[in-house]
Amino acid sequence: MSHDLFEAAKAAAAFSHSPYSGFPVGAAIRTPDGRIFSGTNVENLAFPQGWCAETSALAQMIMGGAKQVAEIAIFAPKKAACPPCGGCRQKLAEFSNGSAQIHLCDDEGIAQTVTLAELLPMMFRTELK
Repeated sequence: MSHDLFEAAKAAAAFSHSPYSGFPVGAAIRTPDGRIFSGTNVENLAFPQGWCAETSALAQMIMGGAKQVAEIAIFAPKKAACPPCGGCRQKLAEFSNGSAQIHLCDDEGIAQTVTLAELLPMMFRTELK
């Protein structure tokens, strides 16, 4: 079932704007109701102003009215099984209780699957949430 998520992440990577790093990334999120939202990394000459593929996919998800990540596939053609950066792990934690499946992909499909809690065992939480 997750092959469609891989395909969406791979397709998103083709839209990457990564002229500085030359490192395209695509991400695709599936919500609990089965909808898929994808995104790609967008770099900016003022380096800290760019955003990651996971962030783009989360923005699409929010704009689609969804609030929960069930699973996400991440595809980087230049690095097999590329995990999300620390900042994106915390951003994903905002929309998951830690059980979200993170699919790390290679050219053929899903190479490894872990949970968000495995990638970010001490995710920042407050009593407000």
